Amino acid sequence: MPVDHLSEFLDVLAERGELVRVSAEVNSHLELAAVARRAAAQAGSPALLFDNVGGKSIPLVTGLFNTAERTCRALGVDSLEEIADRITALVRPDLPSGWLEALQLVPNLAEATQWPVQTVETAMAQQVVHIGSDVDLGQLPAPVCWEKESRPALTAGQILVEEQRNRENSSDEAAPTIIRHVSRVPVQIVDRNTVDVYWTPHDSEWQLVERAVKSGQQLPMAIALGGDPIVTFAAGAPLPPFIDPLVLAGFLQRKNVNVIPGRSVETLVPADAEIILEGMIDPARAFVEASTLGTSTGYYDTRCLTVRVTITAITHRANPVLPVIIPAAPPSEDGWLAHAAERIFLPLVRLTVPELIDLRLPASGDHRNIAFVSIQKSWPQQARKVMNALWGIDHLSRVKMLVVVDGNVDIQDDNAVWSAVGANSHPGRDTIFSEGPADMLDHAAPVRGVGHRMGIDATSKSAEEGHSRDWPATQEVDEETAQLIAQRYQKYGITNRKPI
Repeated sequence: MPVDHLSEFLDVLAERGELVRVSAEVNSHLELAAVARRAAAQAGSPALLFDNVGGKSIPLVTGLFNTAERTCRALGVDSLEEIADRITALVRPDLPSGWLEALQLVPNLAEATQWPVQTVETAMAQQVVHIGSDVDLGQLPAPVCWEKESRPALTAGQILVEEQRNRENSSDEAAPTIIRHVSRVPVQIVDRNTVDVYWTPHDSEWQLVERAVKSGQQLPMAIALGGDPIVTFAAGAPLPPFIDPLVLAGFLQRKNVNVIPGRSVETLVPADAEIILEGMIDPARAFVEASTLGTSTGYYDTRCLTVRVTITAITHRANPVLPVIIPAAPPSEDGWLAHAAERIFLPLVRLTVPELIDLRLPASGDHRNIAFVSIQKSWPQQARKVMNALWGIDHLSRVKMLVVVDGNVDIQDDNAVWSAVGANSHPGRDTIFSEGPADMLDHAAPVRGVGHRMGIDATSKSAEEGHSRDWPATQEVDEETAQLIAQRYQKYGITNRKPI
């Protein structure tokens, strides 16, 4: 079952022997991250709770999502397919005609079944309150993870910004609708009351800040640290802007997410968070020069601008714990969270690509650069239709290499995919290129955020696709022989042999 807050999840991990408490003093500058990365490289890597980070009183935990099993446990399920099946059942009764309509069912049904957030009067996240001159971000044990970083960073925060919009087709200007933006991007600590939030121009929050700058209005926001791990996942999930991640979290945990207004801003924040940073974006200095930052790609982010926020209040539990995700190339927590999103939202992708059998964003492509897709092919050039459809989905639009194979190829096996590419694709005929947006962390793109995409059709070909020769049949053991071997295999005396 899902947990209510981070402390409860840590108790669950401790009971299962999946949490190691590090009592020795650890330096937050490089040492802590190096220890965590070394532990993460081990099979069955435990979560690490550091009790003494640079002598600061607040403990730090990392590695909460460092294995597939623990990611499932954080989401309150035995397998990610359980959630995927729930989403399938949610949208299947009245199958919509398109991707947009399918996703719109989620918030509509959420309201009908009371998944929306629920405002409460008191919260653990506000047991201790620091406002104004009492704010000191230096009390947080935020780490510097990589050598070229000059500032500590918060990497597991749920960043909340609320936007007021007038209702469409309504003349009642006094009744605007509130759009909640929730994201999970790095936040660098600049000084005792200032942070830089690393949104990109592709993020709806960046565009919201741009509108605030043009209108000259201050923009309140908040950063929630800790709380229910499901909310941490939902904050980073690849959702369209009109779907509230806190509503998704309510759906996943089958109960409302409790929220409470901030103490210095009106932004609603998760009531069960460990720590809340409240702040204000000043339109006069919203965009500032960015500092070097390590990322989950395994490379540094050297962007030009980031968004500056003045922290107006810090609230927290009486005994808070700071969660951190160490930014590193896979295998990493970010990788497991990306894998979870891939499996959970696969049913929604199938709604717009009905021939899709499976989709995978492998770790070798940092769960973002490369996609493997298997389809049930029924007509010529169907693979190209699938490529264009997937590139039309927001969170897949920046995949720069897309490989499509037949349904009998196991795309969870890298060798099987590349064998299909080698056997079934003819480069001059089966490779296509497309221009479009690039991932903002793709340092290979000549222009940041703009690039090319390549599609490889590794499906079997027909004469209508320009293949005049007969396509050979694959070699397979006939059913009768397969059953015979299965019955007699122990008699051959080779069952205990080790594979080569």
